[in-house]
Amino acid sequence: MNTTLVILAAGLGSRFGGGSAKQVAAVGKNGEIIADFSVFDAIRAGFTKIVYVIKKDMEEAFVENISSKIKGAEVALAFQELDDLPPGFAVAGRERPWGTAHALWAARHVVNEPMMMIHGDDFYGADAFRVVNAFLQNSAGDFEYGMCGYRLENTLSPMGGVSRGVCSVQNGRLTNMRETHQIRLHPDGIAYPDDSGKLVYLPGSSIVSMGAFAYKPSIFAEIEKDFALFLSKKTQSPKAELLMTDCVSNLITTGKATMQVLETTGKWFGVTYQEDKPAVVAAIADLVKQGVYPERLF
Repeated sequence: MNTTLVILAAGLGSRFGGGSAKQVAAVGKNGEIIADFSVFDAIRAGFTKIVYVIKKDMEEAFVENISSKIKGAEVALAFQELDDLPPGFAVAGRERPWGTAHALWAARHVVNEPMMMIHGDDFYGADAFRVVNAFLQNSAGDFEYGMCGYRLENTLSPMGGVSRGVCSVQNGRLTNMRETHQIRLHPDGIAYPDDSGKLVYLPGSSIVSMGAFAYKPSIFAEIEKDFALFLSKKTQSPKAELLMTDCVSNLITTGKATMQVLETTGKWFGVTYQEDKPAVVAAIADLVKQGVYPERLF
């Protein structure tokens, strides 16, 4: 079965002016960015198509500098534009992106097969792509979705607190995800402050979401319905966003969809803080030294 990796990559445009600089920071010996490692891992895990969700004005430079070098899979672009809205809506004056749900929805014209969605500035590790592709190959239901679950201890930054979606899991399925902020490693364990400032400790084995999900094409129609409802209420709020976690939570709560938790033992890392970059570069160099990645990806 053909499967697609969808990379939310609008921030990659900073190489050409604007966007999130951390997404295009070179972390590999030959100038590779973090997303390049995700693409390499996805292709060797069996994904047959790579879709980058970008801004339309990035297209020419993006093809020249990033997508044209990919070998071993079909490559397509999808464009996240502010005026790409459900029928009946037209919002002027908006500058802020509509959120992750809108970004994934932008891929609806080029994705017709089961997919994995990731963020372009996160390193997920080879195991994440293996477990997600295996799930997609063996999951038949249109509303059987999956979430790549990481051990909390494998996702922390030594430079400061982080936000994580801490998951509740029952019989291998996600039942709840609680966005938790300022989680960090303290001398006596991993903890975050509650509203009163008191530290609440979490086991290092707690399952957290890092934004890597497995979806079927059915998700696009569900996003469109939620997006229309969102716009009917939030059109005048310049900072309001519709997140994929909101859409999926609604589907799980109503029983329309299930979310299988696909646990990975891999280590996630990203440039949450600028000070994280040297550690990311060193970690990738070590993986190359171990033979996990070749000296040159493509």
